[in-house]
Amino acid sequence: MSEARTLNGGCHCGKVRYEVETDLASVMSCNCSICQKRGALLTFVPGASFKLSSGADSLTDYQFNKKAIHHLFCKNCGVGSFARGTSPDGVEMVAINVRCLHDIDLDELTITPFDGRSL
Repeated sequence: MSEARTLNGGCHCGKVRYEVETDLASVMSCNCSICQKRGALLTFVPGASFKLSSGADSLTDYQFNKKAIHHLFCKNCGVGSFARGTSPDGVEMVAINVRCLHDIDLDELTITPFDGRSL
């Protein structure tokens, strides 16, 4: 995928829903302790490219280690479809779990390993 487009995503039960504008040019498989256990495939977008459509009251926040990333989970079904944080230059970023986007064929994506365990 090379053109940015608006995609819809969310949790399993449907309480948390969002829209995100992304080209999915960069998708990574991180081996840090949480990503490895969740099986997340991540793409990162600026906060302005993300819109939470519903479910803000259904989210719970989990932070660990340096507490720099807000791993947000649906209180009802437990799915973590996105996380919030800031890039090193202070820009708000959203990490999208690509597995939670609708109508995406994962076999069409180029997935890059990322060694988050060593950070």
